[in-house]
Amino acid sequence: MFFTRQKARMISPAEALPGRAEAIPTSELHYVNHKPLKGPYPEGFETAVFALGCYWGAERKFWQVPGVWVTAVGNAGGFSPNPSYEEVCSGLTGHAESVLVVFDPAQVTYQQLLKVFFEAHDPTQGMRQGNDVGTQYRSAIYWTTPAQRDAALAAKEAYGAALAAKGFGPVTTEIAEAGTFYFAEGYHQQYLAKNPGGYCGLGGTGVSCPVGVGVTP
Repeated sequence: MFFTRQKARMISPAEALPGRAEAIPTSELHYVNHKPLKGPYPEGFETAVFALGCYWGAERKFWQVPGVWVTAVGNAGGFSPNPSYEEVCSGLTGHAESVLVVFDPAQVTYQQLLKVFFEAHDPTQGMRQGNDVGTQYRSAIYWTTPAQRDAALAAKEAYGAALAAKGFGPVTTEIAEAGTFYFAEGYHQQYLAKNPGGYCGLGGTGVSCPVGVGVTP
C-alpha cells in the first residue's frame, strides 16, 4: 500500500478530519469461516485489537491461530469517527490499521496472541512497517481488559530486551486502552483469502518473543 499522502507525524485531535455519524458498510460474515464479524460472539470469549502494519497480512496471521473464533480489519487509536480507507491513508484521522481478534481463552491465551503479534512484524520501526510509511502503519496494542494491559506491558518489556540483545533499537509499540473499533470496508475484510496473490508487507525480526511459552518476563 503506497500512497502519496502518507504521513509519519501523529496529528492532534484538533487536526483530525470530522469523520461521519454513520458506519462504513462492511461484510457481515468472515470470508473464511463464515462467522459474524460484528457478533454476537460466544459467551466467555474475549476480544483483542492489534496494529502491526498493513492489515491485510496482519489479519491472516491471526485467523490462522487455533482458538481464534473470528477476525476483522478496521481502524483504531484515532480521532475521526467512522473513517473511510482513503481518510485513514491521508494520515488525518490518527487511526492505525488494526485487527480485531475474537478468541476463546480456553484454547489460546492472550499471551500467545502477543507472541504472534510481536513475531509477525518489526516493532522498532516507529511510524512505518517496511516500505509502508505513515502513522496508520504504526505498531500498537489496544487492550480491552486490565489483564490484557498488564500482559502487553510485560511482553513489550520482555521482547524489547530480546531485541536489544540482537542489536535492535527500542520497541515503539503503542499500548493504550481500546476505544471504538471502526470496521473497514467489506473489500478489505479477509483480503488475502479473496486475493491470494495480494500484497503483504509484513516481515518479522527473526527474534523469538519470550512470552506465551511459559517464560516469565
